[in-house]
Amino acid sequence: MRSFNFFGRLCTAFHDYPSLSKIIVVSTLSSGSLIAYSEANTNNRNRGRVAHADAVASKKKKVVVLGTGWAAMTFLKNLNNCIYEVEVVSPRNFFLFTPLLPSVTCGKVEARSIVEPIRNIIRKKNIDVRYREAECTKIDPANNKIYCRATANTNSKRREEFAIDYDYLIIYNNLHASDPIGTTIIAVGAQVNTFNTPGVEGNCHFLKEIDDAQKIRRNVIDAFEKASLPNLTEEERKKILHFVVVGGGPTGVEFAAELHDFVNEDVVKLYPMVQNFVKITVLEATDHILNMFDKRITKFAEHKFGRDNIEVKLGSMVTKVTENEICTKAKGSDKTTSMPYGMVLWSTGIGPRPIVKDFMKQIGQGNRRALATDEWLRVEGVGNVYALGDCATINQRKVMEDITEIFKKADADNSGTLTLKEFQDISNDICERYPQMQLYLKSKPVRNIFDRPSQVKGKASKESIELRIEEFKSALSEVDSQLKNLPATAQVANQQGAYLAKCFNRMEECEINPEGPTRIRGTGRHRFRPFRYRHLGQFAPLGGEQTAAQLPGDWVSIGHSSQWLWYSIYASKQVSWRTRALVVSNWIRRFIFGRDTSGDTGLRADQDRVAKSRETPTKTLNN
Repeated sequence: MRSFNFFGRLCTAFHDYPSLSKIIVVSTLSSGSLIAYSEANTNNRNRGRVAHADAVASKKKKVVVLGTGWAAMTFLKNLNNCIYEVEVVSPRNFFLFTPLLPSVTCGKVEARSIVEPIRNIIRKKNIDVRYREAECTKIDPANNKIYCRATANTNSKRREEFAIDYDYLIIYNNLHASDPIGTTIIAVGAQVNTFNTPGVEGNCHFLKEIDDAQKIRRNVIDAFEKASLPNLTEEERKKILHFVVVGGGPTGVEFAAELHDFVNEDVVKLYPMVQNFVKITVLEATDHILNMFDKRITKFAEHKFGRDNIEVKLGSMVTKVTENEICTKAKGSDKTTSMPYGMVLWSTGIGPRPIVKDFMKQIGQGNRRALATDEWLRVEGVGNVYALGDCATINQRKVMEDITEIFKKADADNSGTLTLKEFQDISNDICERYPQMQLYLKSKPVRNIFDRPSQVKGKASKESIELRIEEFKSALSEVDSQLKNLPATAQVANQQGAYLAKCFNRMEECEINPEGPTRIRGTGRHRFRPFRYRHLGQFAPLGGEQTAAQLPGDWVSIGHSSQWLWYSIYASKQVSWRTRALVVSNWIRRFIFGRDTSGDTGLRADQDRVAKSRETPTKTLNN
């Protein structure tokens, strides 16, 4: 009724005041003209950028990016300096939103909803970016070259191989804009670490790629279909529907929770005859699951899993996995036990990929678990190679290794002693160069370092105290105990990619005006500030529309409200409006219609059918 009155009044207004229609028409045309002008102006600006790019083409710097994961994607999205010529090399031509992989395994989210073609990302860039669908087979730092092999499906049995050259990057102070320089950025991620456990490679599932999630999804559905067949004994059904998760980290816990929800919300309706045979077991080698979370979250998760009949075996180490059984050994015991299973998910950590292992051997890092970089993400020993994400770890320099140089740098009057004022004058640079110093000074302020009873007598002020080198070393002897390795998470890789893009965007500017801290060993300042990770919190979905959230400031929330916070944050973190709309629509569909339990899950199914169709004629001819 209200809408009818509104339109009635509107028609009356047009009838009484004919000029209103003219005003609307003029306004519409004017706005259209403004839009057209804006688009034309944008095109002119783009042409200007292209002209500028052509002008600097002769001195473009070659950047090669290996991988299309979190670090690489964020780097590409934030890089906007047209002096670079960028080549992206990866066998995966899309970006994968990995935090939602467990949701794909049980049909809560579709596989295509969490992938974004890499060409959709780079086509919006105003810089020279090219993508090559290939895998890097070798990195040759001595000759500034990488060797690649095409991965695209072709009728030819031989895959095309090619090499990409890059110029050497001069990383010290005498770098000029006219020097031809190039960089390799390694962001290839990592693979699952099996710890050389026998049988894991051939009998377990992993959850690192979209193919892994789809295989798990097909196996879960097939398990219920197989268990529903007649002429099976109860023991056979129990074996088929026994799902084992090795590893009580966030991925393993979330998969167990997703599977439990699938059983209780969908299986009871679709497979009522076999629902009582389902068993979920989580094997964790340490004393608690989710041990990287707050103890309150760990305790709640263990109690909730107990209420949900998810068996959690703590201190249980897997010794062998066969085709039908998984063998475990309790912590502190030599006795090995075995149990039958239907499916095993191995989620115990990550290790370097073969290409990274080979590169590490070339540069003398063969004994490490990941590529060691400095605080500016440069690979140690190779100045023009950067490593980001899961494949690398920052080798933070220790304060005690440079304690003598720090003392000399702070001793402005070269007196051989250090006053409180002298240390305070350089403390900001020291804290920026060594993050552990900043953490240490939060627990022990600067003034307390100069609190020496032997000198503080009566009313003597701390400003008058002078420390000798040995006393300074003693006061900071525990500072490096604050050092911690960064977790191998999407959050870390995302921030590293954004940081490195910012450095590349300001490379020439910061060469003239360095913005980094004072060089402890040497003169002048570092070109950039070192990378600093800012922890924004972490989530652990526990099933039943309940999530545990641990946010900065020791803020812990567990329950349904945290689940809605999880929904909103993960929707906002999607890389495009397309994937954001798809993911949200998947969630809504699940609330209304339940999970998708079809066996054909999309991305790989089409390729499998194509591959089989190509194989059929060959088999016929051979027969």
